[in-house]
Amino acid sequence: MSATFPAEEGERPGRIMSGEMAEQPEVLRRILDRGAPEIRAVAAEIAAKNPRFVLLAARGTSDNAALYAKYLLEIRLGLPCGLASMSTTTAYGAEPDLRDVLVITVSQSGGSPDLVASTRAAREAGAITLAVTNNPDSPLAAVSEHHIDILAGPEKALPATKTYTASLLSLYLFVEGLRGGDGAAAAILPELAEAVLARKDEIKGLASRYRFAERMVITSRGYGYPTAKEAALKLMETSYIPALSYSGADLLHGPLAMVDNISPVIAVVTDGRGGEALQPVLDRLRGRGADLFVVGPKAQVEAASAGFVLPTAGVAEEVQPILEILPLQLLAYEVTIARGQDPDAPRALAKVTETR
Repeated sequence: MSATFPAEEGERPGRIMSGEMAEQPEVLRRILDRGAPEIRAVAAEIAAKNPRFVLLAARGTSDNAALYAKYLLEIRLGLPCGLASMSTTTAYGAEPDLRDVLVITVSQSGGSPDLVASTRAAREAGAITLAVTNNPDSPLAAVSEHHIDILAGPEKALPATKTYTASLLSLYLFVEGLRGGDGAAAAILPELAEAVLARKDEIKGLASRYRFAERMVITSRGYGYPTAKEAALKLMETSYIPALSYSGADLLHGPLAMVDNISPVIAVVTDGRGGEALQPVLDRLRGRGADLFVVGPKAQVEAASAGFVLPTAGVAEEVQPILEILPLQLLAYEVTIARGQDPDAPRALAKVTETR
């Protein structure tokens, strides 16, 4: 059973985004129940081809999902990965040798022309191509050798929520399939996602704290870094607050100088090695008197100005990002509502962005 939000929200701005956020536990269950066998089959076919390198191609929210896959592939498999620069083929006509290279293209719609063109070019250059989309009938799925359907169902709000977490889970199961694993660490996620989303009022109470923020800084390390980037994107596209995302390591190399006690800093603290690596950054932020909001384990939240405690006990570090983003989606939604805007329809955006 998915989380539900109050009935009186039915006519308010943001009702579509609100409803799609609430669907996420159900979507995660659907992937685990229906999608996992097909994902394992695709992974087995690709594993048999023994790719020597992986290139990941995506845009926007899907780019953050691809970055998560990069961490998984490098940490869990020791497989070197890179993020593709699609303009090298679509704009410059480069013809790289991609024999024995796995090219994974992540796209909610599967319709962006540059993703389709670069994937077609990669296949012609000898790559093993895999499309990860929410649309099995898309042009991207058609030009790819392999396809994974993330089974999120129609997503109508412009800000992507359920397709992001669906992409993360699908990519996790795919990587586990490549290494011969069963992905059992993900079994608890639907239940925990329901519990997190049921705490919506905690986030609503924080919205006034950030309603008038002129900018935000969001930081993390390891598996949490894609969450920081996705949270920044959600805040910018819904509330229009400039949100700058940094790896904790990069934050110390210069940008830390802009941190003060006025502009909020959100730290995504994964319970594991990523959180341990972020600890010196948290110490420096507290030393500068930063208005620090932490998403993570209880001890880290208690040491911050504000925060949201995640249920990370017994949850493998590599799947925690699927939970980490949920309170930050809610935060973007609530801050946007508090600022008198409609998160369903951010200005100047379209659901399918046709970059070339």
